[in-house]
Amino acid sequence: MHIELVIAKLVTMLLGFLIAYQAYRGYRRNDSQPMFYVAVGFVFISFGAVIEGVLFDVLGFSVFDAGTVATVIVAIGMLSVLYALYGAEYTEVRG
Repeated sequence: MHIELVIAKLVTMLLGFLIAYQAYRGYRRNDSQPMFYVAVGFVFISFGAVIEGVLFDVLGFSVFDAGTVATVIVAIGMLSVLYALYGAEYTEVRG
């Protein structure tokens, strides 16, 4: 793997984890359930940004299998953020 790509992936992961940390702080400060799901979502998205290279280069997965795993992880993160935007708010108000 090229060092520039590794650095870019690590910066992306660091930024995602920073966003997740801030969302978690918002959850703790305001007891806001949607912010918790935003935090969880960004952890998955950030992890998914780097896992493909690790699976391919380090563990020897095929490009297809590594890409599939990374895509599923990112999709889980996006579903969590989507739930924070639509589902969590609705259940918090109604339930």
